[in-house]
Amino acid sequence: MVHCSSPLITSLPTFSSPISKTQTRTHNQPSWVQTLRSYAREENYHAALSTYISMCNAGVAPDHFAFPAALKAASGLRQLSVGQQLHAAAVKHGYQDSPVTVGNTLVTMYARCGELGSALRVFDKMSQRDQVSWNSLIAALCLYNEWVPALDALRLMLTECSELSSFTLVSILLACSNITESVGLRLGREVHAYGLRNGIFTDDKIFTYNALISMYAKLGQIQDSILIFHCFHNRNIVTWNSMISSLVQNNQFTLAIETLYEMVRSTEIIPDEFTISSILPACSKLDLLNTGREIHAYVLKNEYLFDNAFVASALIDMYCNLGRVEAGRLVFDQVSVQRHGLWNAMISGYAQNGLDEEALKLFVDMEVIAGLRPNETTLASVLPACVKCNAFERKEAIHGYVVVRGMEGDRFVQNALMDMYARVGKMDVSRKIFSLMDAKDVVSWNTLIAGHIVSGTVSEAFELLLEMQSENNGLIPNNITLITVLPPCGSLAALAKGKEIHGFSIRHGLNDDVAVGSALVDMYGKCGCLELCRKVFDKMPKRNLITWNVLIMAYGMHGHGEEAIKVFDEMILSKETKPSEVTFIAVLAACSHSGMVHHGLDLFHEMKSRYGVEPTPDHIACLIDLLGRAGELNKAHDLISSMNPGPHLAGAWSSLLGACRIHKNVKLGSIAARHLIELEPDEASHYVLLSNIYAAAGQWKEATEVRNVMRLNNVKKEPGCSWIELGSRIHRFMVGESSHPESYHIHSFLASLWDKMKRNGYKPDLSCVIHDVDEEEKEKILCGHSEKLAIAFGLMSNLPGTTIRVTKNLRVCNDCHETAKFLSKMEGREIVLRDVRRFHHFRDGVCSCRDYW
Repeated sequence: MVHCSSPLITSLPTFSSPISKTQTRTHNQPSWVQTLRSYAREENYHAALSTYISMCNAGVAPDHFAFPAALKAASGLRQLSVGQQLHAAAVKHGYQDSPVTVGNTLVTMYARCGELGSALRVFDKMSQRDQVSWNSLIAALCLYNEWVPALDALRLMLTECSELSSFTLVSILLACSNITESVGLRLGREVHAYGLRNGIFTDDKIFTYNALISMYAKLGQIQDSILIFHCFHNRNIVTWNSMISSLVQNNQFTLAIETLYEMVRSTEIIPDEFTISSILPACSKLDLLNTGREIHAYVLKNEYLFDNAFVASALIDMYCNLGRVEAGRLVFDQVSVQRHGLWNAMISGYAQNGLDEEALKLFVDMEVIAGLRPNETTLASVLPACVKCNAFERKEAIHGYVVVRGMEGDRFVQNALMDMYARVGKMDVSRKIFSLMDAKDVVSWNTLIAGHIVSGTVSEAFELLLEMQSENNGLIPNNITLITVLPPCGSLAALAKGKEIHGFSIRHGLNDDVAVGSALVDMYGKCGCLELCRKVFDKMPKRNLITWNVLIMAYGMHGHGEEAIKVFDEMILSKETKPSEVTFIAVLAACSHSGMVHHGLDLFHEMKSRYGVEPTPDHIACLIDLLGRAGELNKAHDLISSMNPGPHLAGAWSSLLGACRIHKNVKLGSIAARHLIELEPDEASHYVLLSNIYAAAGQWKEATEVRNVMRLNNVKKEPGCSWIELGSRIHRFMVGESSHPESYHIHSFLASLWDKMKRNGYKPDLSCVIHDVDEEEKEKILCGHSEKLAIAFGLMSNLPGTTIRVTKNLRVCNDCHETAKFLSKMEGREIVLRDVRRFHHFRDGVCSCRDYW
């Protein structure tokens, strides 16, 4: 019996008992129990427990109906100590094991109060179990994400119970959606078939359809979810929310918004906080700011949504993802209910928009002003800001904060710390954190792989990719893994490795993912394989703005301006997405590389008037490049001079300087360089270009002076470096390379090629050597250029007819460009050379750039 001095009494709020003293004296057991059960059914848990106490104090013994009702109330209030007292009372009165309903309710109570172990012990001690007993156990295991044990429990259940209920199926469908996709889908379909055969999926059990919709969506079968959604019409708000969130999870953003509109138009169902929070990510993904604002207006008109922290967090995410941080902050400031999710959303919004100091300030305010202790999600958001924020000099201090707060064992925090140390150049610390992790998931491996790529140790990243899939680890790379490792394949022109990853994506069904598809298009474009680039693009079931942009960029970099324009026109006609600032940078650059001046000018003038895109300094730089490459140097200079001076014109002056190098215009080149050196005094490429212009004009004194200024200002020129892939290995060559294992043979082979080219009419362009030395020495310097060494290595190491693909970190010099032309004809090879500006395809002595770079 529970007495008035029991902790049960002190755990309840102070209020008048629903039963008067007169009633207490006259009530018999059935009326007490009926009242108690009524309150429990209505989820009025405080009143239910108060009734139980009053019943016990009145001397009325609880029975096998009273205990389940009281336990349900304790479970609903998450009052473990109360539940334990009720458990003790049930044992005292002989009801722990009989009837079975008491044991079933005990299992549920312990699970919901955070004691899974106690729930399992109660279940194991039950001498009799029914269908509800097994349902309670399976639901308890699912509550703790114990998906495989839940499925094991189902198998044991089938040995004792011949039938499964709708509640069993809902729990099992949840478990199926959270295990390995292939296994989960197979089991999920079996459960679906079982439910159909046994008449479990009916219109009066809408929750079963809702579970099916969610299960298929989580396993990537969104078309099955859509089919089920349209198979029945007795839909409730949960059904619509499940369908909308499933569409968003599967990147079907437009269809998600259409589904919301259908719900509003064709039903009387009112969108709730789950509807709003599910649809807002679709607005940010589709760049639909006005639609997001309409939803925000709806929220403001409904009081039950206006001050909801859950909805506010989704609004903040939407605005910040669209770059409208100020609007996100207004939402944040208007919400009176302080929740972790709200603060985390705003901190993350600041961080992802590069407002690192604001993110750190809010991180401090969260605890000082709001009294909320930062949690794991907060730290995972704020750690990247710590890396980039100059005001936060000692990055390790945040690690100390994590340890003090006792969060160093959290996987999300560990991943964020690994990323932080990688970005500050401490990969050894990052790897140590990784090695000490108890459980490494795909995210942990992805973080470490990305860390190696950021730190420039790409070969280690590829080794980790293999190790991740080894028998000891047994993890399958996901879409994030692939979009992490594909960019370095493109940067290094590692075509074989890129094809290997492409094959993996096909075998594991990841190639249909829009982000993976876009990364593949980009990779093939940067590896010089335009046919494969276009083939992947055409096979993609869904494309987004990034996909279109990378294809336009690929055609532009290869000098296929007309194809780039065609893709741009296809994009407009498809209405899949609208052109962005990046789109116009890509298409203007394509026009520039192909000499399509008039077409480029037309597009520039249509940017705002026709497409609503405001020109930025980057677009101005493209325009200057377009005019400059076409020889319209004076027009380009006049255009820059007509603009307000400032740092924003650095790109424009740089474009003009590059054009002056092409057209050997010393006067305008020196003017452009002077402006650039004032704006960006530490950028070595400005000095080098000006020095090259002087050297090409034979003005050695001026060229030397520029080099002296570089030395005085301690400006270091980045050394030339070229890469070539052979087999599965990337070979790197620096200027004058002598450390390569084949160095002696490479230089000997190149010397023989040099003599052969000279006999065929090749004349070295000695103006490319800015040092004032004799001609023989200049030729030696030219022979040591990294791209020549890489091309020679490729020619001597590959079979005849094999395409040679080389990547260089700087602009290719005139002499190396001429050498590649000679070698392509002399050796009967196609040579693909990618420099920092564009691609050069050399065939039969002709370059695709038409000497226009």
